[in-house]
Amino acid sequence: MGINMLFTGRVQKGTKRAVALGFPTINIPLDDADVSGIYAARVQAGEKVYEAAAYADQKRGVLEAHLLDFAKDLYGWKVTIKLLKKIREDKKFSDDAGLRIAIADDVAKVREYFKN
Repeated sequence: MGINMLFTGRVQKGTKRAVALGFPTINIPLDDADVSGIYAARVQAGEKVYEAAAYADQKRGVLEAHLLDFAKDLYGWKVTIKLLKKIREDKKFSDDAGLRIAIADDVAKVREYFKN
């Protein structure tokens, strides 16, 4: 059973950490304290809809989405992120290498979700 939670906001600049890790994201404000962790998601930007891996970052109050197979600048765009299925809870990593491996695994799980 899906989650189907919708969040709409304007894409804002982030810290660029996800870009440095090889997984660029779009970021919108998050004001729902009940949402955390990693999700399979769909992102609507204009008339197009993209599959994505999303991360609800409660610490920064941001919902990030890594759009699969997408490399365009969406700063300032109004987007809607629909969370569909929780992949895992948030967790801390001791270094960027461990985080990069976990993100790659999350993205693989999201791709698998969309295959079914």
